[in-house]
Amino acid sequence: MEGNVEREGGAYKTENCFVNFPKNLFPNFKQRLTSLRRLYFSNLKTKLCGLALVVLGILVQVALHSTVVINNVSASSAPLVLIVVGVIVFFIAFFGCCGAWKESYCMVTMFSILLGLIIITEIGAAIAGYVFRGKLTVIVHDGLNDMVTKYSNGTAEFKKALDNLQVDLKCCGVTNATDWKGKFGSVKDSVPDSCCINVTAGCGQGAMGDALKIHQTGCETVVEKLLKKNIMWVIIAALVIAFLQIMGIIFACMLMGGIRSGYEVM
Repeated sequence: MEGNVEREGGAYKTENCFVNFPKNLFPNFKQRLTSLRRLYFSNLKTKLCGLALVVLGILVQVALHSTVVINNVSASSAPLVLIVVGVIVFFIAFFGCCGAWKESYCMVTMFSILLGLIIITEIGAAIAGYVFRGKLTVIVHDGLNDMVTKYSNGTAEFKKALDNLQVDLKCCGVTNATDWKGKFGSVKDSVPDSCCINVTAGCGQGAMGDALKIHQTGCETVVEKLLKKNIMWVIIAALVIAFLQIMGIIFACMLMGGIRSGYEVM
């Protein structure tokens, strides 16, 4: 009986050993698997955030060149910065996926460091964007005033940019329609046809003070309000993306802990 008990006990122990084989070989297997899944999901969101930054940068770049000319260097280079950061974020996320797939401690650590630097950059960009909002009034005023002054002698593309702006935003001049006084046409008190409520050929001749025919609202206020709104959305997007990336770093650290524990056991 005792031999049977021992055999049964031995069989039980052997069977229990095979059942728990993955756990015995990888004591933190479940933790590492969970961390892997979370990191993959987080990296997928990070890739999408990178693509979103690229698309946002392209849209802002197109909008700036097709509507209003801004002479400020930092403002005109902002879309390019968004595109570059978006591309970098995408490749860092891809690098993180490779590190997670190989369960490489060094690669996951490098991924966390790079992602941390990107987060600092994004938070800095959000702060810079908020500060930039306060300077928009001067930047927009100078840009529009320059466009109005150069309109008559400008190229067809230059004129089209300002005409499209005035038609789309239903505005005229910088602060109001009187900004065109002495700057357009041979007929007194004339404004570009794009200032008209109903745009037709020659509708702006001598019609500067006619509120029934000409938009009396200046473009400065409208453009400033529009840009401030868009910049605020960019700031919010940057902070949300930074938060998602912080979650990615947390999951990466969890995986690093699992990988390191596995090495210590082995």
